[in-house]
Amino acid sequence: MSAFFSPFISKPDSVSAIMLKVILALIPGIALYVWYFGPAILVSITLASLTALATEAAMLKLRKRPIAPFLKDNSALLTAWLLALSIPPLAPWWLIVVGTAFCIAIAKHLYGGFGNNPFNPAMVGYAVLIVSFPVQMTHWITPQGMGAELGFGQQWQYIFSGMLPDGLTLDAVTMATPLDTLKTQLHLALPANEILTQPIFGHLAGHGSEMIALGFLIGGLYLLAARIISWHLPVAFLGTLFLIAGIFHMVDPTHYVAPVFHWFSGAAMLGAFFILTDPITSPTTRKGKLIFAAGAGLLTYLIRVYGAFPDGIAFATLLMNICVPLIDAYTQPKVFGKKEKQS
Repeated sequence: MSAFFSPFISKPDSVSAIMLKVILALIPGIALYVWYFGPAILVSITLASLTALATEAAMLKLRKRPIAPFLKDNSALLTAWLLALSIPPLAPWWLIVVGTAFCIAIAKHLYGGFGNNPFNPAMVGYAVLIVSFPVQMTHWITPQGMGAELGFGQQWQYIFSGMLPDGLTLDAVTMATPLDTLKTQLHLALPANEILTQPIFGHLAGHGSEMIALGFLIGGLYLLAARIISWHLPVAFLGTLFLIAGIFHMVDPTHYVAPVFHWFSGAAMLGAFFILTDPITSPTTRKGKLIFAAGAGLLTYLIRVYGAFPDGIAFATLLMNICVPLIDAYTQPKVFGKKEKQS
């Protein structure tokens, strides 16, 4: 009978189980992505997944490490999915392959593999792609109902051959992101409230993209409820982004949009719950997590408003990754009983 009494010690989830739960939490956002923008994103995810697994196996073989256990930990798959969700769904197949291979081979295995990489691999891949291939990284597909639409076969054909149906041009099926549109037209001295009345914008942010962000928010709340991630990173990031955007909006609402727009634009929700929460590249202490995420939120806003790129999640994450060792060093709790050195 003693087996039925406390205390009970629960067995912690394995790395593969945790990674799988994070991947599953992405599904609501992906489903809404398909609903509003078509199934091209599924092609990107599949290509990235196959490339990630193949590159992971090749690197493990070169490093003379066991292949099967590391392939089964799902970390390469998660990196692939995050990169695929960060780049345009109509990106050519080679762009996805090159970016994913770089994530795994360079950003992950060059530093010793899983657990040793100082930078978020998916964000390294994204940064390399947007700097190296800026034109291909700006062709975002038009939301359903707002222009010429491509069926699955036509999207597939364009990804692998670069060919569109007769009578259609790339400009007819792609458009700038809401963040890019806002930044460009603000530079033309148009007031923010006038810009936001355009069809590309919805109730909270961009048409369609705001619903995708809501899907990632739902997935993120699941991760919080399942205790896969702690609240410190997403709350500090979203709170800082909201605060700084709110201050600028109150000072000058003509040139700065409301903070909710920044929450539901770009990769803010994806970054808050799935990118910044990477346990390898984020601080280990609670205070450190708050500092890390707050810094990322501030940098994201500054890059969005004053930087050369419309969204700042990737570069903000990588810049804060650099600071993680310093943050950890100054936020570690003092060892009980240890006296401070006298100067």
